Amino acid sequence: MSTEELTNNVEKALEEIRPFLNSDGGDISLVSIDEGKHVTVRLEGACISCSVNQMTLKAGVETTIKKYAPQIETVVNIT
Repeated sequence: MSTEELTNNVEKALEEIRPFLNSDGGDISLVSIDEGKHVTVRLEGACISCSVNQMTLKAGVETTIKKYAPQIETVVNIT
């Protein structure tokens, strides 16, 4: 899979979960994809101060990204 295809797949995953984050006053943006295996995202809005944002990151964001791009190994949030 090319870098462009990988980026498109990760963006599709973020588009799938964005409405759920938006409904709680949050959002997410893609920061980078390193070595084709590691995704860095930025949780925004209400997600920054949410007490369950790490659970959202692992259970929702990471799972959805891996559905679209199975080669991804890790997903981390930067503030």
